[in-house]
Amino acid sequence: MMMSSNNMECSGKAKEEEEITKISLMRSLVETRDPSSKEVDDMTMRRFLRARELDVEKASSMFLKYLKWRRSFVPNGFISPSELTHEIQQNKMFLQGSDKKGRPISVLLAARHFQHNGGLDEFKRTSFSLFSLSGCDNLDINLLFG
Repeated sequence: MMMSSNNMECSGKAKEEEEITKISLMRSLVETRDPSSKEVDDMTMRRFLRARELDVEKASSMFLKYLKWRRSFVPNGFISPSELTHEIQQNKMFLQGSDKKGRPISVLLAARHFQHNGGLDEFKRTSFSLFSLSGCDNLDINLLFG
């Protein structure tokens, strides 16, 4: 059975409206539990909602865990280059301009990665630092590196 383009357009608008409503619900729920979440934009909230199939409770729980992780991983709001000396010395991560939508492009030369005392935690912190510098500070590095 084929849907007409008009029906698909209506379906798309309804889904968009549902997401907007759920973002508002999620925002009010999360802000009561953690007032610092007021700083977070709607696109980030939408990302967490979509990750939990628009289930507001599950998305809110996931988001609150993310905020807690972020505060522990980046307690001062940024990572100092002095904390990343081994990673910086290896010259393995670079910002390389922007794509057509203005999103930063980062390049990681994996062949230059060598294990050292800082290990995976330092590598995660370096990655987080690089993405933060590029304006992607809402990225969950644990999603990237497990």
